[in-house]
This record gives sequence, structure tokens and C-alpha cells, in this order.
Amino acid sequence: MLRIRLCEESFVDPILSGAIRCPVHLYSGEEAIAVGVGAALEKTDYVFGSHRSHGHYLAKGGSLDKLVAEVFCNEAGCSHGRGGSMHLVAPEYGMMGSAPIVAGTISLALGAALASSARRDQRVTVTFFGDGATGEGVLYESLNFAALNRLPIIFACENNLYSTHLPIDECRVRRNISEIAAPFGIKSERIDGNDVLKTYETAKKAIRACRAGKGPYFIEFLTYRLRGHVGPNDNIQGTQTDIRPKKEVNYWTKRDPITGFERALLRSKIMMKSEIVQMRREVEQEIKKSHEFARSQELPRKEEASRYVFK
Repeated sequence: MLRIRLCEESFVDPILSGAIRCPVHLYSGEEAIAVGVGAALEKTDYVFGSHRSHGHYLAKGGSLDKLVAEVFCNEAGCSHGRGGSMHLVAPEYGMMGSAPIVAGTISLALGAALASSARRDQRVTVTFFGDGATGEGVLYESLNFAALNRLPIIFACENNLYSTHLPIDECRVRRNISEIAAPFGIKSERIDGNDVLKTYETAKKAIRACRAGKGPYFIEFLTYRLRGHVGPNDNIQGTQTDIRPKKEVNYWTKRDPITGFERALLRSKIMMKSEIVQMRREVEQEIKKSHEFARSQELPRKEEASRYVFK
């Protein structure tokens, strides 16, 4: 979680200075979901992400160097600098891709789960999507198809209460998203997505069910983004697009998944404060080196603009 958080925060200054020019949706505040689920998965299991997927990529094992280079749109990036922040892939670790189209990778994850079912390879697929994806028809088609075929897929909804800048109460009659799985006969749960241990245990249970042929599974993770919808802050350059109440932001800031877990580790004497401080220093150095690596790499060559595309 610390690696994801510090990586995300390291992008703030380059975004504001213009050194990073692609849109960047920061995952700060939601780290416990990617880490809890990722820790329960095997390397061979599949993960599909969304527009806010740096955390999913890193938690599944993706290279920090390649992530940072991709955000800087350099050739050394995981998508060779062609995709930027929202197109992350590490198939060697089961991270099969992310995309900015809302609900765009849900049907791709469904296909991967269908392939796993046909091969009987015991792989589980996780599709991560936000609460905004519940307004897209492909989610419900995928739920129905997955239920009919008992596919080994976990629908992981990261509900941060806002679809871009639209509050959930303005686009849903009922806040409880996990209820949408019921008409399809799919087992579902709604949990605190800022609790990494609860997330891990729930993910393990869902994965176990999928491997036993009792999938699919739907999990709604309640969470909150600490940064803007896109970029570090929605209220920049004289605009006022972040309409979130300060009281709400303060409430969720106090429920930060990292500081909460640190308190638990200290309280149970699993770690000492000095160990946590040292861990932070080591991660900061790791991220600094990744930025140095990324900035030393070349941009894609103009004459190769048509590479990696279908004709």
C-alpha cells in the first residue's frame, strides 16, 4: 500500500509542472482494495483494470520502472509509451490490461474467465471497475452470462461514491451496489474497502469459491479517493469542479487505509514505529530511482507511430 501511495504522490509535481502530459487518475486512498485482492491471487490469475489502475498493476506485480516510464509516455513503459497512465499491462503477472472506457474491460475479463473455464486451468479473473460502471449495460450482460456459465470471475466494484463529479445519490436510487448481483443469483458482499485485512479475507473466500466452480462472485468495496477525479486536485487554474463537501473529505481522510493499518500494526506490536519509518524511506528511494530511470528514457519515435496497432 505504501509503494502505491508514494508512487501516486510522486506524480503530483510532474503533473502540475507539465512534465507529465497524459491524464492521470490517482489511486491515493483506495490502495487497500488492490493490495488486499492482489495478495489473495496467484501470479497466474488474471486482473483487468479501469482508468484508475496504477494500484491494480503494482499490486499484481507489475514493474514500478515500467509504470513510471509509461506515465511519462516513454518507450521503456509497459505499453511502450503509447498508452500512458490508463493503458497498463503486465501479462507476465496476469495484469491483462486497463482502459479508460467506463466498463470497457468487464467484457474482456468475462472472455478470459470463459477461456479459463473451458481450459479448466483453475485461474480466477478479477475485473475492477468503479461505481460509474453500474450505469453501463455491459456490466449486467456480463453478470448474466457469468452466472449462466458459473464462470470463475470476481466483479470488484470500487465504490468511491462519485462518478467523475456526480454524487452517487444523484445517479442511483439505492446506494447499495452489491444488490445488483441478486437477480442473477450471484453471491455478493459489501465491505469496507479501506480495511486491507477484511478485503484480503473476503477476496480469499471469493477466489476459493470460484476455483471450486461456485463462481461468479460480486464484491462492493466502499472507499474514497483522496485526490481529484483526474490529476492531483480538481480545483486548479481557477476552476471549481470538486463539489465534495469538506466534512465528507475530512471524514474519509481520517479513514485512510494506510494510517489505519499502521496503527493496527503498532497496537499489536507486529511492527515498531522505526521499522515503518525505515520502510517508507526505502520505498521513497525506490520510487526516486524509477523516476530517474523514466526521465532518462526516450520517447517513442515518430516514424514508429503505427507500431502495435491493428491494420
